[in-house]
Amino acid sequence: MIELSMQPGASVSAIAMANGINANLLFTWRRDRQRELKSLHAAPAVLLPVRLTSADEDSGGSANSALATIAPAPPPASAKSARTGVIELEIAGAQLRLRGAVDEASLCSVLRALRQAS
Repeated sequence: MIELSMQPGASVSAIAMANGINANLLFTWRRDRQRELKSLHAAPAVLLPVRLTSADEDSGGSANSALATIAPAPPPASAKSARTGVIELEIAGAQLRLRGAVDEASLCSVLRALRQAS
């Protein structure tokens, strides 16, 4: 039923009804299957170097907060063009600043690690 419901144009409700189950159950099965497939293809976490400095050393701010500067891994060779810039996030009173080319997989790994650490 899951594979059938994933086909283009398939009606999840009609498939569920034809098989005597609630459509919400089939939607749950589909979501669980998509998560399984995503986790099978997920890239392993990449550990990045981190340099901690006090806020007054880097930005003249409060000495109570810490600033983490993460040097992102170089983009994959298949990347069409390197993007540069700065991404700044404030998380739990700390400021996270990412400079240079930041690929999506590395950013996701950092955010996932921060979420698990909190």
